[in-house]
Amino acid sequence: MLYLKLAWRNIWRNKRRTLITMASVVMAVLLSSVMSSMQQGQYDQMIDNTVGSFSGHLQVQDPGYFEESTLDNSLRVDDELLKLLQDHPKIQSTIPRIDSYALAAGADRSKAAMVIGIDLESEKQLSEPDQKIINGEYFNSNSENGVLIAEGLGEFLNVEVGDTLVLLGQGFRGMSAAAAHPISGIMKFGLPEMNNNMVYLPIDTARDFYAAYDRVTSLVVLLNDPEEVNEVVDDLRAELGEEYAVLGWQTLMPELVQAIEADRGSAMILLLILYMIVGFGIFGSILMMTAERKFEFGVMIAIGTARLRMSIMLILEMIFITFMGTVFGMMLSLPVMYYFNFNPLEFSGEAALAIEEYGMEPFVQFSTDPSILIQQGGIILIITLIISLYPLLHMRKLKPVEAMRH
Repeated sequence: MLYLKLAWRNIWRNKRRTLITMASVVMAVLLSSVMSSMQQGQYDQMIDNTVGSFSGHLQVQDPGYFEESTLDNSLRVDDELLKLLQDHPKIQSTIPRIDSYALAAGADRSKAAMVIGIDLESEKQLSEPDQKIINGEYFNSNSENGVLIAEGLGEFLNVEVGDTLVLLGQGFRGMSAAAAHPISGIMKFGLPEMNNNMVYLPIDTARDFYAAYDRVTSLVVLLNDPEEVNEVVDDLRAELGEEYAVLGWQTLMPELVQAIEADRGSAMILLLILYMIVGFGIFGSILMMTAERKFEFGVMIAIGTARLRMSIMLILEMIFITFMGTVFGMMLSLPVMYYFNFNPLEFSGEAALAIEEYGMEPFVQFSTDPSILIQQGGIILIITLIISLYPLLHMRKLKPVEAMRH
């Protein structure tokens, strides 16, 4: 207790020196936390734009569908399966889907297209097709004889709302799939790949077209908390057994995982550079503090103070300073993170158009995940404590007479 009291009094004997050192720690925590918040916010946007609007957080499929995505590996939906998913406390909604391909043809041109059978109401929670219509109107029922096509596909086939779209493909168990549907609406997607080959059918119409009655290729599941994907996947696998395959978005979209990991690698390099910069800043403050107290250390050693006791005192002083600096830095970071979460950094002009080309919103919304503050605060605290070893090493070699002369 005596050491704690003495250390606390020592750091406030020279308030200016203590505040300068503490300010270095505060700025280090602030910069690293805000930068990490911005990066994590970008990753959350990527996941939400790609996963939360198309593939879902997880999917329930036939065990063979992921390896061979054909209608022959579709699954029959029964009330027991739907009830189990709907009653799960962590599941927000379940969306049935029929995904396949067909040859789409207009009057004089044709192109391979991805055909998706959707449930009218539940699909609004996922890909929001009703919000993407730029011409025409949304379906009125799940059995309506109509199609929604992507803008790029419509331009390629030279078809408009009211024209007829012919679909040719292969249905369930080799059945021939051929039909002509009036175009109900034109949709616009952010991703060029989707905008050039996407066709939506009402789910009952799609089942009739593919002769896949009462079947789906997947049940897309949205969760209340996307962070609980792995936990829910394990729960469903235990409850459903081997009859169904339960796959998280990480398995369904490995390219997105790789893109995020690659970006994390480049972001870590930037953070390491930042840590070096702030580390040298903190070291400079500690170097100044050590030089100013050289005479004090010399006098204390000369009057018989044990170097071990002085070392303990210095360690406690640096713990006090770094801990207070870390806490204040975290407190200052929090309002900045929340401000840019509610007021994202927006892009305009060509930069905004380039971002929208890839299906992303033209803004950066910072993350408010508390773990960012804890992680960055802990890293800066460790860096500062390591740098704080310098006064201890300096004091071990200190010669009292020389120190008092200077």
